[in-house]
Amino acid sequence: MRVNWRWSVCSVVLLCVPYSSAILLKTNPEENAPEQIHLSWSGNPTEMYVTWATPRASAVSSVRFGMDNKTLTSNISGESTTFVDGAVAHKVRYIHRATMQYLQPGNRYYYQVGSDAGWSDVYSFRSIRNGSDWSPRLLVYGDMGAVNARSLQQMTKEVLEDRYDLVLHVGDFAYDLPTRNGDVGDEFLRNLEPLAANIPYMTVVGNHEEKFNFSHYKNRFTCPGDSEGMFYSIDVGPLHITVISTEFYFFLRYGVQQIYNQFYWLGNDLQKAAAKDSNAWIFVAGHRPLYCSNPDIVDCNPKGNIFRKGIPLLMIPGIEDLLYESGVDVGIWAHEHSYERTWPVYDLKVLNGSASEPYTDPEGIVHIITGSAGCQENHTRFNPHPYDFSAFHTTDYGFTRMTVHNRTHLQFEQVSDDKNYVVVDSVWVKKTSPGRPVWYREKKRKQLLEEMERIRNYDRFNGPLVRSRARYGHPRKPAQQDPKKPQRL
Repeated sequence: MRVNWRWSVCSVVLLCVPYSSAILLKTNPEENAPEQIHLSWSGNPTEMYVTWATPRASAVSSVRFGMDNKTLTSNISGESTTFVDGAVAHKVRYIHRATMQYLQPGNRYYYQVGSDAGWSDVYSFRSIRNGSDWSPRLLVYGDMGAVNARSLQQMTKEVLEDRYDLVLHVGDFAYDLPTRNGDVGDEFLRNLEPLAANIPYMTVVGNHEEKFNFSHYKNRFTCPGDSEGMFYSIDVGPLHITVISTEFYFFLRYGVQQIYNQFYWLGNDLQKAAAKDSNAWIFVAGHRPLYCSNPDIVDCNPKGNIFRKGIPLLMIPGIEDLLYESGVDVGIWAHEHSYERTWPVYDLKVLNGSASEPYTDPEGIVHIITGSAGCQENHTRFNPHPYDFSAFHTTDYGFTRMTVHNRTHLQFEQVSDDKNYVVVDSVWVKKTSPGRPVWYREKKRKQLLEEMERIRNYDRFNGPLVRSRARYGHPRKPAQQDPKKPQRL
């Protein structure tokens, strides 16, 4: 989306919430007090990540935590990294990370972070429950800025009322994290702290994070896996969530190999998810949508969406076939500053379960586009005549509630800020029996991955490549060349 460089200071909203997960203990301001505190989840129900920043370097990165807010009996040490912004000023930030371990799943914990040079307030969170026999509740939204963050007050209120187990921010933070040498990102994370310090705050990378090769996103947030948060997956109750980067397809100057690496990883991740009986539902979350009805000629062109269909001339694969053949139930997206729900769809064809119950045993993927949490770019309008795949849309500011009630029933609700937080859209997705949908085709999925493996192992200039031992995202070494053969420069 377009960038508006006008910036102003957000107003501070004070929330009066009679619940124990709010800030519990106020400490005096200290010379190197932690700020921008936010939680995220490792995928292990006995663990929780916490990330924070300090204005100056600190030799110690500690977390005190426990199940009694008056006596934080456990203490663990984390690590500190120095992050230098890529702009001309090269502003330095000190980012701290630690992992709270040996938690009892499903219990409330209290914690504070810092060192003797400065401690944070005491915050509270509930650890993720173990197993798949429970009903996860997710708060989902995208495209929220430091300015005009219309949904932040109500979302924070609902988080402090213990209405959710997890938050998923589907890309585009602050507008933008690197703006003004990163000061806008600092302000955004300070404003977010009352929400994100009290609940696992999971992130998806968006186009507004692109500057300096996504360095602010990679350094400011902590995600499971080894891809610096660009793609990863977690199991939450009966739900498998796979997070991917749509931006690999649009910023090719950082290399095309990242597309191949992610595609191959995604296929294998979805294969493992489909093989687990505990994963009754499979979601994929990315920033740019596969389907949308806004007048966006790049991302909402039904026949020209390169993320959905790929770029065959450059041997770049689209994503939709792999998601469909892998049995993905729901796609969660943002990017357009609006809300839209599709009918079950694949390859532009509406594939409802039946005329009377379109979302019962649907034969296509249901897509939710939720990018209306509020930013300085305001709303995104819709085409006067939306496409056939569009079931509901609104330009109201708002956010999405998602509840996985059990292995066969799933509910989405869209809350409107413009209409005093009423639910303006609600839909149930149902299965008559848990497990993979009727269209799941393992053989076809394997063929797609075999083709991708062939592409990954072939350099169009220098022939076959030798696989590196480095993690995904790192370049692989070219094969040894015949010294008599002329090299192409």
